[in-house]
Amino acid sequence: MIKPADVSTKRLISLAPDNWEKSVTQIPDIVAGEILNSEFQWISRESDVLIRVESPQYGKFLVLNELQLRYKPEMPRRMRAYTALAEEKYNLPTYPVLINILKASDAEIPTSYASNIAGLRAIQDYRVINLWEVDVNIAFAQPLPSLLPFVPILKGGDNESTIRNALRILRADEQLNQLETVLGFFATFVLDSAIVQQILRWDMALLEQSPWYQEIFSKGEERGEARGEARGELRGRKEELYSGIELALEIKFGDQSLELMPIISQITDLQKLKAIQQAIKAVNTVNELQQVLSTNLT
Repeated sequence: MIKPADVSTKRLISLAPDNWEKSVTQIPDIVAGEILNSEFQWISRESDVLIRVESPQYGKFLVLNELQLRYKPEMPRRMRAYTALAEEKYNLPTYPVLINILKASDAEIPTSYASNIAGLRAIQDYRVINLWEVDVNIAFAQPLPSLLPFVPILKGGDNESTIRNALRILRADEQLNQLETVLGFFATFVLDSAIVQQILRWDMALLEQSPWYQEIFSKGEERGEARGEARGELRGRKEELYSGIELALEIKFGDQSLELMPIISQITDLQKLKAIQQAIKAVNTVNELQQVLSTNLT
């Protein structure tokens, strides 16, 4: 039986760094070197993965890999900041790549940041890769194991047979089998949870122990706990649950699902709010969640 493991972005990319960087930069002769410390003095958040690379054509430079579960409007400014901070810290030119995992909307995602204040311009280009636009066959045709856990949300990967094929490859390699929880996590976005459980042949409770799952469904709780200290225990607990529900909705179903928050905010019973938070993990559509809400509103 698979055990939960700390499968970070850095771990995924480190499985085949040369092939990963060739893929994201489209530079065929690139050679990946050291994975560098991406924590910068002036900001508390780490960019995901910063790698020193070398190419005969471009020499030594950095590749900044910024993975986002869903695109956010602040990303152009953030890409500009991270690129500048990386170049300042390591004194090397930087190739920034923004990799979006799940589709948030049909709006076009910008590939540059630009500002103009009194004729003084700031411009930062970066490459955008949307995983839902990446052909799933790339994950199987190239030795690119870092993409295998994302198979369910790649273009053409949202079917049971393809997900089973990816699972077979992961389980056959001792170095890759810990990625099964990540594959299972993304499979729940495209298949019924019961089917995912059948494919993986282990209890879905294991999925809830994975770092990817915990990161999504715990951030709202952490946010609410801080509010609770200032607003009183009961009110703080409600705020905690509202925040957790809001974040879980956004992650699993996108921004449009946040239209349900005015309805959810009418519910003040803590047990009902907990039931809704748990239901978000189990349901597969917004319509199913609306049925749960109808039950808890009565």
